[in-house]
Amino acid sequence: MKYLLLLALLSFTKPTATRKLVADKKLSTVTYAAKHPLHKWEGVSRDVNSAVVYNDDTKQPESVAVSIKVASFDSRNSNRDSHAMEVLEGLKYPNVTFVSSNVKANSDGTLDAIGNLTFHGITKPTTLHATRTNAGGKMTITGEFPVSLTGFDVERPSLMGLKTNDEMMLSFNVVFLL
Repeated sequence: MKYLLLLALLSFTKPTATRKLVADKKLSTVTYAAKHPLHKWEGVSRDVNSAVVYNDDTKQPESVAVSIKVASFDSRNSNRDSHAMEVLEGLKYPNVTFVSSNVKANSDGTLDAIGNLTFHGITKPTTLHATRTNAGGKMTITGEFPVSLTGFDVERPSLMGLKTNDEMMLSFNVVFLL
């Protein structure tokens, strides 16, 4: 009898229409921006591995996961990139990841993804604020957030006795085909 009641209840509930969307690597980037008292620079990764669980009923992402290889960032200076791999211990900690536990869609079209950022082997709770746009059958999610190097136990690189700023900015532009 219990099973008949359960089957009857399940027949009246509509299953959630969710599907996994994978980022288009040709169109997606993650960029870091760093500053030193003498100059500033950016490094870009075009090897963005990301997926969202997308709800077709609500037309909203429900969760997101992102993984970027530290070695994939290109600052257009091979010496700088090699030193970054050394400082970030890229062989020991090859990836920077973010995995959400919740994605909240705001009425203004922005998203708040609450989850965990793992960088340099350390995981910290992080909320990413993003803007979402839909056009041409694509959903683009963009945003930026600061990362403290010392907060993730990264020794700040120095040049001419001066250290880089502690905070670097990570920017993302991730495109999903709908």
